[in-house]
Amino acid sequence: MIKLSVVIITFNEEKNLERCLRSVLSIADEIVIVDSYSTDNTKLIALKYNSRFIENKFEGHIEQKNFAITCASYPHILSLDADEALDNELLDEIKNVKQNWLYNGYTMNRLTNYCGNWIKHCGWYPDTKLRLWDSRLGAWTGINPHDEYKFNTASSTIKKLKGNILHYSYYTLEDHYKQVEYFTDISAKAYFQIGKKAYFYHLIFSPVVKFIQSYFIKLGFLDGRAGFTICRISAYAAWLKYYKLKKRWDANKT
Repeated sequence: MIKLSVVIITFNEEKNLERCLRSVLSIADEIVIVDSYSTDNTKLIALKYNSRFIENKFEGHIEQKNFAITCASYPHILSLDADEALDNELLDEIKNVKQNWLYNGYTMNRLTNYCGNWIKHCGWYPDTKLRLWDSRLGAWTGINPHDEYKFNTASSTIKKLKGNILHYSYYTLEDHYKQVEYFTDISAKAYFQIGKKAYFYHLIFSPVVKFIQSYFIKLGFLDGRAGFTICRISAYAAWLKYYKLKKRWDANKT
């Protein structure tokens, strides 16, 4: 049987962390938490569950997650966010994988709870994630805050597991808007750093396309009022990202 390190990055996650930790106790041979100097009870909760708690300055989601991998004792990694937990079906699947590890990595679906509603559409489900892998074969990549784990070669073998990561994303609308502000700040900065520009058509068409895609093409209307709210805020986020990027370029001219 392989040994499994469960790796989590945190910052002020006292609301979510205990649920996450309790969900992995039966499969984790160690739990590694890399924290960005939380000011709440995150550390106390982590230590309650005998986690290895490491503090590290946050330079970006990708950078922090790659650093967290280096802190793990074992090469086989399950990477979770603090606001996630495993359902029973996925737990059983991972237990079987530990007994007989045959692939380079394993994907799983993520099901999101939004203000008390499980969202099955809007482009939010199945939201398949590669979260269980041999860390010697790849690394976190992408453009912050949208990180993605990728293997070093295209020939890597991947299997999809049954069950879901349960994602407790937003408890209130205020939480959603705060996250939009946070993520669009990061996205605008990352785009600016790689030289991507925002044009007039981005501001006009990006939110419209995003809403049509999420609400109609990806059937967000089937999620009722919650689906409409998600699609509306997603469209706003698409606009806000390019608006902030344009402001950066405008300020750079002066």
